[in-house]
Amino acid sequence: MSEGTEPSSSSLALLHHHHHHPQQQQTPPPPPPPPPSTASPSVAGAIVRGYRKGNWTLHETLILITAKRLDDERRAGGSSSSAHCSPSASTPAAAVPRSAEQRWKWVENYCWRNGCLRSQNQCNDKWDNLLRDYKKVRGYEARVAAAHAGELPSYWAMERHERKERNLPTNLAAEVFEALTDVLGRRAARRANAAATPVSTLPPAPIPLSPPRFPQPPVIPTAPPPLPEPAAAAAPPTLPPGHPSASGTLCSPIDITRIHLEMSSDSSESENDDGAGTAEPEAKRQRLGSSVVRSATVLARTLLACEEKREQRHRELVELEERRLRLEEERTEMRRQGFAGLISAVNSLSGAIHALVADYRNGNHR
Repeated sequence: MSEGTEPSSSSLALLHHHHHHPQQQQTPPPPPPPPPSTASPSVAGAIVRGYRKGNWTLHETLILITAKRLDDERRAGGSSSSAHCSPSASTPAAAVPRSAEQRWKWVENYCWRNGCLRSQNQCNDKWDNLLRDYKKVRGYEARVAAAHAGELPSYWAMERHERKERNLPTNLAAEVFEALTDVLGRRAARRANAAATPVSTLPPAPIPLSPPRFPQPPVIPTAPPPLPEPAAAAAPPTLPPGHPSASGTLCSPIDITRIHLEMSSDSSESENDDGAGTAEPEAKRQRLGSSVVRSATVLARTLLACEEKREQRHRELVELEERRLRLEEERTEMRRQGFAGLISAVNSLSGAIHALVADYRNGNHR
């Protein structure tokens, strides 16, 4: 009887332990899932996904363009948020940048969620082809706008064979062109803002470099209280007012920082001189603003020129490939004609031999 009660008592003890310690029973299972979760997406994606082949439809193309636009906005939002974070929080994000393969994998996942069953390589190739066709059409439309009325027909008014004769893409839809214009316009605007962002973030930089002094209100015509001479003498060495970096031409962020240091030191000196030179820092700020605008314009032009040169190199490579294909076709045609001539010559020779044999036989019969 004691042997029969011991198992029941032990089972009751285990059940009691299970009811009173549920967390101890549930905490061990979570550690095993991480290894399958890290390896399962790629394996499942590689096994389950069957990619669609063939030509892209208009719906698939618009989904791809939307995915690229969202990817650009996602990357721009991540970079701006990391730039506004503290240095300790932004350092890990900057140390591990997202690779191009991961970005295209994100685009593939977005396309799959919206019914475009294409791989990341197909999306990448299609995007390159879309950009090439878009730049061709955009350049042609720019030439049409620059030419006189009626000299060149619009791309959208031409037939397929007319587009092909002018070395233009034959099947670029107007919806695709407008969507690409929107995406590239947003990208150019973000680049311009990114070029102007370092200048806007420069004012806080000189604060640690300047010596501790009393907090100063904005520049006003009233004379501030005079500071002791040692405080003015302890100011850091400043650039002379006629320094070339203050003339209005910016070459690098280092020059911008130097100009800002000069402005801050000059403003402190002018305030120490009973507000006599309050107009001079304002003029320097105006010159700095105009130089920032000019530098942003130069940067935008440089980016556009770089894009045009990249497109020109791609166009030259395409022309070389087409020339190579034409040479291969001509060589194949020459070989075919040579073989055809050889076959006709052999046939003629065979006919002549047959005729000669027939004549010889007819002569023997006689």
